[in-house]
Amino acid sequence: MNKYLNVQGATDSEGRHIQCNEAKNGKIHQQWDVVYADQWKGEPGNGELNEEYGLYVGKSFHVISAMDSGRYLEVINNRNLVIKQRNSQRG
Repeated sequence: MNKYLNVQGATDSEGRHIQCNEAKNGKIHQQWDVVYADQWKGEPGNGELNEEYGLYVGKSFHVISAMDSGRYLEVINNRNLVIKQRNSQRG
């Protein structure tokens, strides 16, 4: 009988339980990569490129809109994303 590893609730969060299911659904919460221990490079360190995300670890960056205004992405109230001019007042 085939069994499939499934992330509980299809939720990508730390410490989420793994279930063994008989049904294959092909969704991302049942897809896994196998990396052999002798091929694991480890997590990139400070200042090194994280090839998976294309960003450097520990290096500050801004996310800028491609619209004509070139506004920056900003988090307000620790939960809302907005676009703002670089030096605008927080709202």
